[in-house]
Amino acid sequence: MCKKFDVIALGELLIDFTENGVSGQGNPIFEANPGGAPCNVLAMLNKLGKKTSFLGVVGKDQFGTALRGTLESIGIDTSHLYEDEEVHTTLAFVHTFEDGDRDFAFYRNPGADMMLQEDQIDEAYIQSAKAFHYGTLSMTHEGVRKATYKAINVAKEAGLLISFDPNLRPPLWKSMEEAKAQIAYGLSKCDLLKISEEELEFMTGTKDVKEGAHILLKEYPNLKLMNVTMGKEGSIAFYEGKEVFQKPFLQENTIETTGAGDTFGACALNYVLEHGLEGLTEENLQEMLRFANGASSLITTKKGALRVMPEKEEVTAFIGA
Repeated sequence: MCKKFDVIALGELLIDFTENGVSGQGNPIFEANPGGAPCNVLAMLNKLGKKTSFLGVVGKDQFGTALRGTLESIGIDTSHLYEDEEVHTTLAFVHTFEDGDRDFAFYRNPGADMMLQEDQIDEAYIQSAKAFHYGTLSMTHEGVRKATYKAINVAKEAGLLISFDPNLRPPLWKSMEEAKAQIAYGLSKCDLLKISEEELEFMTGTKDVKEGAHILLKEYPNLKLMNVTMGKEGSIAFYEGKEVFQKPFLQENTIETTGAGDTFGACALNYVLEHGLEGLTEENLQEMLRFANGASSLITTKKGALRVMPEKEEVTAFIGA
């Protein structure tokens, strides 16, 4: 079957309101940045020359219209971006700390991204991709969870490469037990995993990254390649008994970390699309991590993520490849 898309991603598309200065009256000014982890991943993949499509829901409102326009302007297919007439587009307010880390306040009770239904999952559409990517924000509530499960299962049965990033956001879950159960489901279905050290500790109870990684690898034998991101400490790839570490690219220009993990995940997914998941060498894994670390470092120098992903040439020049 001829594949129309390299990657389809399912999940949240929203507005990230990020702090951007102070008004003349001393009030914080917020900038409306298009965001949502799955679309951030697609935006970076597009920069790397891949054909992508997004599956999700926005509100039939000014923000939903703006988000659709943004995706179309950067080349992400919106043929399966639905609009909800009653529920507004999801909003997130991002508070940035001095070190660039951030805290989120979500306006999502409900938000349009939660409105995706099982009957909106078009099997032929899912089958038209080489890879399928998802997170857990589309598993926080029953309706959208059923839709996510159906899409994952269609993708698996069709033999697509399955990519998962838990992207844990505690405020959006009724309980941490439920979050853990849904992440476990996501882990049980994927070939390629991008997980942060905090999420790894949440799932395994250990702060030791290597110990935690081996717990997951033993529990989920379907995991062919696991990449653990450790922020300022770099990243580690776990693959067929190999453990490959790559140091980070730290810089003084970092202003916020929004989208850094998504940028990393996109680069790793892109590498697997180009090289496959079989017979990867330590040199391959080093090359993959080096590029992903470089790209995710660059995105921390910009506000938002979706619109400002780095060009491939920009990354290669930055890492000195």
